[in-house]
Amino acid sequence: MDPTLAGTKKRPRHPSSSSRAPTTGQCLEHDILCIIFSSLDLFDLVRCSVVCKSWNAAINKSKLLQVFYLKQKEMGFVSFSNRSTSTEHSLNMYLEDIAMERHRLALTEGLVDVDQWRGHSVGVNQCRMKRGLLLTGVGDKVIRLWSLENYKCVEEYSTPDAAPLVDFDFDESKIVGLLGTRICIWRRNGTRSIFPSCEGTFSKGLRMRYFDPEAVVGCEDGTARVFDMYSKNCSRIIRMHAGPVTCLCLSEDQLILSGSSLGTISISGLSSDQQIAKLRSRDSTDLKALCFNPRSHLLFAGSSAGNMSCWDLRTMRILWENRVSPNVLYSIQHLQNDSSTLVVGGIDGILRILNQNTGEVVSRMILEGNTSSSRDKIGVVERRKGRRLAEDTHIDSIPRTGRSPITCLAVGMKKVVTTHNWKNIRLWKFS
Repeated sequence: MDPTLAGTKKRPRHPSSSSRAPTTGQCLEHDILCIIFSSLDLFDLVRCSVVCKSWNAAINKSKLLQVFYLKQKEMGFVSFSNRSTSTEHSLNMYLEDIAMERHRLALTEGLVDVDQWRGHSVGVNQCRMKRGLLLTGVGDKVIRLWSLENYKCVEEYSTPDAAPLVDFDFDESKIVGLLGTRICIWRRNGTRSIFPSCEGTFSKGLRMRYFDPEAVVGCEDGTARVFDMYSKNCSRIIRMHAGPVTCLCLSEDQLILSGSSLGTISISGLSSDQQIAKLRSRDSTDLKALCFNPRSHLLFAGSSAGNMSCWDLRTMRILWENRVSPNVLYSIQHLQNDSSTLVVGGIDGILRILNQNTGEVVSRMILEGNTSSSRDKIGVVERRKGRRLAEDTHIDSIPRTGRSPITCLAVGMKKVVTTHNWKNIRLWKFS
């Protein structure tokens, strides 16, 4: 016997750390998960419910969300105005209201972090965001689709050399682009098809919006041309304005809403081709941006003079007008189902948050410090801070190097993406 082992007691052997299976959330039993989940607040509980199928099943089976909702209702934190609505439907509405309130507070009061990365070899001025994906382009001959989780380019599409890309949109299966007088479709599987817009009978398309299965092009001659994505034909030509169509949006109830260089807004039916109404702002300046909220039926317009206007489409009456910027407004957006906040960007480079119901500017933001010229490779992320401006801060006191013109923006839950007609893309994150 080894003398060095004399007098020692034998200890039970345990499996080494290398042979022990790692502990994961899937290893926890249903009852243990329920105990853990019951200590969370409602918002964290909802976030846990979308982590994986097993957590979602545990939360739904234990009725934790419903129990939390009913407790809030008994304490008077939930309105009893709609007693006939089912508990499940009321719960969904309540959760949506909470999410929208968190989003509003983050935009108006939260801390601001800005992630910036080089997305293109030359300046780009358009972006679209849907379901965690970001599409950027116009400027070079490449459209790129980015993941907002890791800022990686997941797909890339090249445009034909014959005509410049003017505008684009996308959905789960395809990307639709406007190239001068033509429509181009890129399938997400890699194939591409191009068809002429009514054989070049109009000089130029200025704006395009896509709502499957149709794309609507706002043209220099004041018309809106409707194209069917499957037959590849121009199905309708609608006279909207006497001047060029400078901004355009579509509603889910088959309406085309367009703004013109003459300061007018025309509303027409997508299927009937009939003009429903014509609206005019008081200053009659060139309109640059339109945004429609289907939940509140409010239409917002931004002009080249920095004015914002709001109409209620149920009454066709103007609700408010406000001078929110001394310069051109290029982009207006809001989160889907959000009826409280509006995000506005323009040539002065200040990101503004507005109250949808009053037009009041509730917050203004810029990038902290001067922006540096980036020579980073595409996809390399630079982390910066955003700064909220005091009410009495004069714009001219802020160096132009710290406020690049915002040519386009897209709004997600507690985040905003901006493009600036240069190589970099910015993601503003609000916490």
